[in-house]
Amino acid sequence: MLGRREQLAVLIVIAVIVFGLGYKYAVVKTRVELVPAVERAADIIATEISVHVAGAVESPGVYRLERGSRVTDAVTAAKPLSSSELNALNLAAVLQDGQKVFVPEKPPLVTDTPNEPGVAHTLRPGIGAEGKININTADAGQLEQLPGIGPSLASSILRYRQENGPFASVEDILNVSGIGEKKLEGLRDFATIY
Repeated sequence: MLGRREQLAVLIVIAVIVFGLGYKYAVVKTRVELVPAVERAADIIATEISVHVAGAVESPGVYRLERGSRVTDAVTAAKPLSSSELNALNLAAVLQDGQKVFVPEKPPLVTDTPNEPGVAHTLRPGIGAEGKININTADAGQLEQLPGIGPSLASSILRYRQENGPFASVEDILNVSGIGEKKLEGLRDFATIY
């Protein structure tokens, strides 16, 4: 049999083992409970995106929308003006977090032309007053009428315009990937921003 001293030593060893196992269990259980809470917060954050709507809208600004929302949802939230040219946008496109949606205005109604004074006519969207192509409102087909602009570059121009807003000058088209000084010189006489 064990003496008193040995029994006390065994009891202390057993107590230390039980305490250590209890502590280890508590740490593991706490860690398991925290992980789902963090994951739930990430899921909540991932369900919303922020989109900047600007241009011809009543309330420009940043809007929080559900992930998977479309351009039409963002434009509707910002309340488009009657002068908004919604046909210049792809309203069915899915929005991305941080995206800017610029809503252009319809081109103005021209009432007099140098050749036919007093004859009212409207311009087709994307065509400026001088018959030049408006790079701020033209669709892909109209952009492809510019010298040196094919389907790929027209798509790049539309994407750039949607993400960054309208061009402030014809020269700003240099900011579009694939368009350099030489291409700009070839299209400068055929393009406008008005």
